[in-house]
Formats: sequence, structure tokens, C-alpha cells
Amino acid sequence: MSQRNFTRAWNPTRRALATTGIVLLAACTSAVQASPYVMFRDPQCGCCEEWAKHVHAGLDHEVETREDRPMAEVKAELGVPDALASCHTMKVDGYIIEGHVPAHEIARLLEERPAGVTGLAVAGMPLGSPGMEVGGRVQPYQVIAFGPAGRNVWASYPESAS
Repeated sequence: MSQRNFTRAWNPTRRALATTGIVLLAACTSAVQASPYVMFRDPQCGCCEEWAKHVHAGLDHEVETREDRPMAEVKAELGVPDALASCHTMKVDGYIIEGHVPAHEIARLLEERPAGVTGLAVAGMPLGSPGMEVGGRVQPYQVIAFGPAGRNVWASYPESAS
């Protein structure tokens, strides 16, 4: 490498700009990862807080709770299908999570990022789902993936349920 090319490659200004760019990229990435998941809920519903604890523990991520908007308005704005509605709705990294979806299914969604999926939903409030644990009773339920691609069963619980 000639002296001229070596000097150009290690120019202090270029090095400083490259370092600044890397630091800014890392800061932006950390800010996205650090931003809380936002859960909208009705203040009269107690199971939502239990589900938020489950998500916080299962995903090791902060959950911000909002009770300042009518739930029907939130669900309509975020595109939650009426047939899949539950008591709370959460925004997670561009996805919508409706109802008592297990944390590991949310983690799977964030890892796989399937095309055509807007979010996951557990319709209603099935006993035994996260946040709805009552005396060991369990109702079968399904986690439904929904979005422009339609609706599909993402997972069934208990796992032997179909």
C-alpha cells in the first residue's frame, strides 16, 4: 500500500466519523430494545396485571400499562379482529398481542417474524392461560396468528389440545 493510500485510509477525520456512526447505530439499537412494551387495559380488569407480570418475567422486558383510552377504540385502531378480542392489547416491536398469549409464543413471533402476520391473539379469557390461573383449572385455547395473510392457529393449549 502506498504512503498516500495508507494516509487516506487512516485519516483521523474518517476514523472519527466511522466511530461516531457505529456509536449512533448502537445507541439506536439499544433504544429500540429498551423501549417498553405498551399494554392497554381496562382499569377494572385484574388479570391484565398478572399477564403483564408473566410477560415481563418471560421476555425480561418492561411492560408499560396504559388505562387512558377506551379499549374498543384501541382495538379498532390497532386492527384487532372482533372475534379475537380479549381484555387487554399490547404493542410489541411492531406487532399486536391480544389477550392472554403466552410469553414464549411472543418470543417465537419476534424471532420468526412471519410474513403477513400482524399479531397474535387468545380470544376471551380462558382459564389456565397466563394471567388466568385459577386453582389449576385449564380450558383448552388456541393462539391465533392474524393479519393480511388471514388467520391461522399458531399454537394450541394445553399442548395436547387441537
